[in-house]
Order: sequence, then C-alpha cells, then structure tokens
Amino acid sequence: MTALLIGLSLLFVWSVTADRLARWSVTAPLAFVAAGMLLTGGPDPAIRIDLDMHGMQRGAELVLAVLLFLDASEAKDYDRLRRTVGEWRLLGIALPLSIVLATLFGALLFPGHSWWLLVLMALVVMPIDLAPISAVLRDTRIPLKVRAALNFEGGLNDGLISPVFLFCVANLSSAQGSGLAELAWNAGKQALLAVLIGGALGLLAAWLVRTAHRAGWADGGSLRLATLALPFLAYAATVLVDGNGFVAAFVAGLCYAPTARELAGNLDLVHDVAQVMAFAVWLVLGGLATDVFSLSGGWAVFGYALLALTAARFVPVFLSLGGLDLRRPERAAVGWLGSRGVTSIVFGILAASQLPDDQDTLLVVNVMCATVLLSVVLHGVTVAPVARWFEGRDRAREGTPREPVG
Repeated sequence: MTALLIGLSLLFVWSVTADRLARWSVTAPLAFVAAGMLLTGGPDPAIRIDLDMHGMQRGAELVLAVLLFLDASEAKDYDRLRRTVGEWRLLGIALPLSIVLATLFGALLFPGHSWWLLVLMALVVMPIDLAPISAVLRDTRIPLKVRAALNFEGGLNDGLISPVFLFCVANLSSAQGSGLAELAWNAGKQALLAVLIGGALGLLAAWLVRTAHRAGWADGGSLRLATLALPFLAYAATVLVDGNGFVAAFVAGLCYAPTARELAGNLDLVHDVAQVMAFAVWLVLGGLATDVFSLSGGWAVFGYALLALTAARFVPVFLSLGGLDLRRPERAAVGWLGSRGVTSIVFGILAASQLPDDQDTLLVVNVMCATVLLSVVLHGVTVAPVARWFEGRDRAREGTPREPVG
C-alpha cells in the first residue's frame, strides 16, 4: 500500500507541474527515473522492486500489450508527403542489420555467452521508442519526412520484434532443452492463434463501435471505454488459449486503426492509460538503474549500450535510406534520433522474469538499463540542437517553402 500511495502521489505532482518542468527540460522519463532511484535506494527503501514477482511480470506484459495496440492503431496524417520516407526499408533492412550488429558487438564485449543470449540482448535494446523525446513529433523545425519515418518505425518495430524475442526467451528458459524445431513450431502456432484472435476481435470491435456511433447507441466517452478494453481483451483471450498475447494486441490495433481515425478522440483514453502505465515502468527503471553504476566491469555494459545507440543504429539506417528522397542530414537525423524507452524496459523485465540463469538475467537487465539511461540523456540533450540546425538550414535556403505542418 505504501508503494501505491507514493506512486499515485508522484503521478499527481507530475500532472500539476508538467508544463513548468518542461521549461527546465525535465521530461517525464527523467523525473520518474530519478524518483525511482531515490525511492529504491538505501538499506530500507520506500519501494522494493522484485522482478521475480508474478505480478511484476504480468504487469509488464499488459503494458507492452497496450503499447503495441496503441502503436498499431494510431496513425499520423503523413499522407500529404505523397512519397515514401523509407519506412519499409527501416523495418525490413535497417532493423535486422541493427540486430545483427548489436549481436556481434555483444560477442566482442561479452565473450563466452551463448548466441541466443546475445541475440536476446540485441532484441531488447534495438527497438526504438520515442517516449524520451516525444516532443520531436510536434517540433516543426525538424523535417516532416524525418518525423514521419521515426513515428512509423517506432510504431511497428516492437510488434515485429516481440515474436522473435519470445522465441529467444523460450529457447533460453527451456528446462527440458526443447529442440529448435519444437520451439519454432510452438512459436508459429502461438503467432497464428494471435493473428486469428487479434484480427477477429479487432474487426468485430471496429464494426460494433462504428455501428454504435452511427446509431447513437453510445457517446464518445463510452466508445473510448470500449476502445480501452480492446487491447486487454485481445491479450487475455489469446493467452487463455496459449497464444501470443502481444501479437494479438498488435494485430487488433491494426484492424481497429481505420475506426480510430474515423472517430476523433477515440484513442484519447488509451493514450492516458498508456502514459500512466509508462510512468510506472520508468519508476521501475530507476529502481533497477542503481545496480548498474555499482557493477564491476561496467565499462563493457556501458560500451555496449553506447554502440547500440550509435553504430548499431546509425550505420544500417543511413545506408538503408540511400537513394530515396531524403538528404544526407535527414538520413542522419533518422539514424540518430532513434531513442530507446518503455519498449526496451518491458522487454528487459520480461526477459529477467523468465531466464533461469541469474548471471544471464543480470547481464540483460544491466545492458537494458544502461542503454535506456544513456538514451534519455544523449537524445534528450541533442534533440534541440538538431532541431535548431534544421531551422537554420531552412532559413539559409532562400526561396524554399517550409513543409506543411499540422
């Protein structure tokens, strides 16, 4: 009860001071991470974090399910660009290459660990999440093409990674040493069930919500509640039959997206709930982060985190976007502004709660914490200079009209 009281108090204080703190560049992730470090430190902490708790694992799963649904169902109006921004190259070329590079960096810095664990670490730290620099999507100084590419990639990469992530976890945690073919069969079966159930629920919910709206059976508030229930329904129904609840929530969001676009404000409540859940995740990260700084041999952990944020991300993105209608500075901005956030934290918590080896668990959690913490600092500090650079470039280009914004 004490932890709940403290968490709700932090939420209230943040809610009434958010705009003021933003003027001082204090973002929500930074504030809640700092609070987590303060409240979980010392011999008698105010809040205790136990990754082995069943509730912690289930809570992390629900957070990811809601985020996946929201990412899939929310679509920004980037149609006015009328040209590709390299979105499918980012997902189909750059993301796999980034995972390969991060795996190889892991092999160099952490020799002796299994390749499955190294791939798992790469899957934890490579999906981008714009939560640490969420204002970048509203900053009109940054070219629309850059914002569109980042938003599209951030919305879909975690949904594509989650099945592979669960497959690696299953391989590492298999007590009976299940064969690769058996694991692949189980993963495929779970994914198929997820697609069928998530798709069916998403399409059914979309039809019911549209029908209710047009017939006047429910107002906007009631329909927002129905939308909020959908990712939880998709997750719970799929897990009940041993399917992949994450994929189900993601597919349900894809099927529901046209309805969400049709009904203005329909996703507002899901946004608010997802934000509250994300605050709790940042608080947990603060509690985990204190152990990273006292880690023996931490140079390797932070070296890996730095490589994951720079070379493993920048090189594949910059190369994969070549030949498109994106100038070099724009390609570089897409490569650099790939911050890490809630998705990596949730993946790290889920891995830690299921891996049987304590050393493997410690390594994954430490790498995740170091990567996200560095991202919060590095991307948070550099996003404003990047925006100012583009603004200065636009002013220097005489006669070039600004891109439309909205």
